[in-house]
Amino acid sequence: FKLEYCYKYVGYDCKGGKKMLDIKLIRECPDKINELLKRRNPELSIDEVLKIDEERRKIQTQADELRAKRKNDSQKIGLMKKNGENTDAIQEEVRKLGDDIKALEEKQTELDNKQRDILLHTPNIPDETTPIGLSEDDNVEVYKWGEPRKFDFEFKAHWDICEEKGLVDFERGVKLSQSRFILYRGKGAKLERAIINFFLDYHTQEQGYEEILPPFMANAATMTGTGQLPKFKEDMYKCVDEDLYLIPTAEVPVTNIYSGEILSEDDLPKYMTAYTPCFRRESGSAGKDTRGLIRVHQFNKVELVKLCTPQTSKEEHEKLTEDAEKMLQLLELPYRREALSTGDIGFSANKCWDLEVWMPSYGAYKEISSCSNFGDYQARRANIRYRDKATGKTQFVHTINGSGLAVGRTFAAIVENYQQEDGTIIIPEILRKLSFKDELCFRQEFG
Repeated sequence: FKLEYCYKYVGYDCKGGKKMLDIKLIRECPDKINELLKRRNPELSIDEVLKIDEERRKIQTQADELRAKRKNDSQKIGLMKKNGENTDAIQEEVRKLGDDIKALEEKQTELDNKQRDILLHTPNIPDETTPIGLSEDDNVEVYKWGEPRKFDFEFKAHWDICEEKGLVDFERGVKLSQSRFILYRGKGAKLERAIINFFLDYHTQEQGYEEILPPFMANAATMTGTGQLPKFKEDMYKCVDEDLYLIPTAEVPVTNIYSGEILSEDDLPKYMTAYTPCFRRESGSAGKDTRGLIRVHQFNKVELVKLCTPQTSKEEHEKLTEDAEKMLQLLELPYRREALSTGDIGFSANKCWDLEVWMPSYGAYKEISSCSNFGDYQARRANIRYRDKATGKTQFVHTINGSGLAVGRTFAAIVENYQQEDGTIIIPEILRKLSFKDELCFRQEFG
């Protein structure tokens, strides 16, 4: 048994209902599917799906038998009428058969919907190279880049520096909205904008991505395509009385640009990047994560998205991760790469690299980008296909995405890692070349 066999059947209901695992695979390999899903969570199982499928198939058989009888009896009616015979009794029997068939079809639809709901809440199968574990404690560090700075003075957390220097007005952000919404000001707003522009310019000019500016709201079908719905409905902001949600990431609209379409193989791979604000009802945790810029309800992010063939999927995933890493290297921010375990990878992902930047205030590395390979999981939900040149047949693309990077966390990392003893903040050289050309550091304003 090969995992690739599983991935072949992960996906899309040809009747139009979106789901994850094809029922054909579940019937043929139930034990293997359960084994793979339990790598994510021991409580995951497709046993209920199998029970529903068995009942559904019995009903299907009964309905088919009744349809055959109705067809046969209808033919008899024609012959009886031709011979001048009375058909009242057999016509009544055909009518009752129709009622019985309708009842079975309604039951079958009910079971279809129940099965589809279970599968929509079922996560992707993990890649064979994904470390097996139950939580983030089982993630595996791959390597580190750069050395964390050793301060010879008492350094400060970014939230204290931002307040002291007037870079971020946390109090008025709350007043304008609610807790964990923020207001950038002056040089703070300029630094945030400079980071966004730097990311977009480098991704498009140096790494070959097409810049996209998508809608910041998406409908339910779009949210379902990338796996946000129905599983994470409570984590999103929904517009009242409209089928629209504020996007949690640019991954959602950008990946779905080609939903329901068939691309040419010559069109692949597609590299796309987009800046958007992101909106999430992040629950967070008590303590430092709810302070400052690390975990907020609205934040800026530059996203990288790829559509590619299955044959190039793993290579493109690695290249996208390196593209995101390049941003940290150019900003000279120490970071590490981790391979997320099966208990920590995203719902739709089968493989994920996390990039974590060094944050002095935490004395630890904090996530700044998750670069995920989804295989054909999202493509099947969104029905994104391409036509194979060799065979002429359609196949599902593979989708890949990652942050390049989360802008607010990059802002926080710069403020903390580049702070000076006199209270000033040096601007990274790459940003001085682009947006802060006449300013070597914040000393000129705050010195």
